[in-house]
Amino acid sequence: MASSPGAPRAPAVQAPPPPPEARTSERGSDSRAGHLSFCTKVCYGIGGIPNQVASSATAFYLQLFLLDVAQIPAAQVSLVLFGGKVSGAAADPVAGFFINRSRRTGSGRLMPWVLGCTPFITTAYFLLWFLPPFTSLRGLWYTTFYSLFQALATFFQVPYAALTMLLTPCPKERDSATAYRMTMEMAGTLMGAAVHGLIVSGAHGPHRCEDPALPGPVAISPDATRLYSIASAVVAVTYPVCSSLLCLGVKERPGSSVPASGPGPSFLAGLVLTVRHPPYLKLVISFLFISAAIQVEQSYLVLFCTHASRLHDHVQGVVLTILVSAVLSTPLWEWVLQRFGKKTSAFGICVMVPFAILLAAVPTAPVAYVVAFVSGMSISVSLLLPWSMLPDVVDDFQLQHQHGPGLETIFYSSYVFFSKLSGAGALGISTLSLEFAGYEAGACKQAEQVVVTLKVLIGAVPTCMILTGLCILMVSPTPKVPRQNSSRRLSLQRRTSYTLA
Repeated sequence: MASSPGAPRAPAVQAPPPPPEARTSERGSDSRAGHLSFCTKVCYGIGGIPNQVASSATAFYLQLFLLDVAQIPAAQVSLVLFGGKVSGAAADPVAGFFINRSRRTGSGRLMPWVLGCTPFITTAYFLLWFLPPFTSLRGLWYTTFYSLFQALATFFQVPYAALTMLLTPCPKERDSATAYRMTMEMAGTLMGAAVHGLIVSGAHGPHRCEDPALPGPVAISPDATRLYSIASAVVAVTYPVCSSLLCLGVKERPGSSVPASGPGPSFLAGLVLTVRHPPYLKLVISFLFISAAIQVEQSYLVLFCTHASRLHDHVQGVVLTILVSAVLSTPLWEWVLQRFGKKTSAFGICVMVPFAILLAAVPTAPVAYVVAFVSGMSISVSLLLPWSMLPDVVDDFQLQHQHGPGLETIFYSSYVFFSKLSGAGALGISTLSLEFAGYEAGACKQAEQVVVTLKVLIGAVPTCMILTGLCILMVSPTPKVPRQNSSRRLSLQRRTSYTLA
C-alpha cells in the first residue's frame, strides 16, 4: 500500500492521515477569518442606539408636546401623527429598493447611507421639537418634520440592520453581533425615555396651573420650550456620535454572503403570493390589532397621567417602569416561548388587559406602577412573538412554493409596512377622538368628556384590539416547519437581510 502523499515521513505502515488535519486547519482558518472582535461588536451595537433613543422619546412625549406646549388643535395633531407614520411606512420599501441597487464605494455599500442620513436626521429631529414663532402654520411645520424624521429614520435603519450580513460570513459571529445590537437598542430605549423625560419633567408639573382663575389655555412657557429644545438637542447629538463610532469600529466586507438561488418573482407578484398565504395573512392581521393597541397605550399613558388623574409627579417613574419591565422580562418570555410554544406564549399579551381597565377605574399611584410593570411584560412578548412566528410562516410558504429568496424579503418588508400603517391609523383616529371630545390645547383642566375619552383610550380600546388580535391568532393554523438543520441558516438570513430588497 502506498503511503499518503505529502506526509513528512513515509513509513510502510501507520502513516498519519493528513486530510482530517487539513480540514481542521481550514475550519480554524475560516473561523479566524470570520471572527469579530469585541470592539467591532460593541461599535456595531452602538449604531442602533440613536433610532431607539429618538423613537422612545417621541412615542411617549411627542403627543403631549404638540398638545400642551406647541398648543396645536387635536385634529392637527392627528394629521401630524398619521402623516409621520405613513411616511415611515412608505419609506421602508423605497429605502430597500434604492439601497439594494446602490454601488459599493470605498467605505462599503451600506455605510454611506448611514453616514449620509446622519446630518439630515439630526436636523429633522431637533426641528421636530422646536417651537416656531408663527402660530397659524404650526401644524404644517410639525407634519413636515415628523414625516421627514420618520422617513430618514427608515433610511438610517434599513442599511444598518442589513449590515449584519456584511460583517462576517460566520453565522455564529453574526448571531453574537445581533445580540450586541439588541442589547444596545434596549439600552437606547431606556435612555430615550429617561433622559428626555428627566429634562422636560419641569414643563408639565402642577405649578403651571397654580392660578385657578385661568380656565382657558395657559400661555406657552419659555421654560417649557427651552427644556424641550435642550432634550431634543441631547437626543439628536446621539446620531453623529454613534454613527461616527459605527464607521470607525466596523468595516464592511466586500460582497454579500447571501447565496443567490436564481431570480425570484417581481415585488408586486411576490406581494400577491404572500398575502394570499393564509397563515401569513392571519398572522399579519392579528398583530396589526395587537401592535396598534400597544402604540395607543404608550401614546396616551402620559396624557392620561397628566389630564385624567393626579399623577403628574409620577409620569417619569411610570414610563421607566414600563421600559425596565419590558427589558427584564424578555429572557423570561424567550424561555416560555421555547418551553410552552408560541401560541401559548401569546396569552401573555392579554395579561395587561385587566390592569389597564383597573388603571382607568382607579387612577392612583400604586395602581399605576403595577399596571406599568405588567404592561411592560405584555409589550415585551408582543414585540418578541411576531418575529419568532414569522420565520415559521415563511418556511411553511416555501414548502408549498418554490421561489427565489426575494420572497423572504417581501414577507418581512410587507409586515413592517402594514405594522407602521396600522399604527398610523390607530393613532390618527384616536387623536381625532380628542378633538371631538373637546380637548383644549394648553388648558390646565380639561372637560369631563376629555377625561372619559382618555380613560377609554387606555382601557377599553387596547382591550378590544388585543382580544380581537388574539382571537384571530388562535384560530389560525399552525404552519408546518421544516427540519431544524435546514431552516436555521435561512432564518438567520431572514433576520439580518430582509430589509434590503
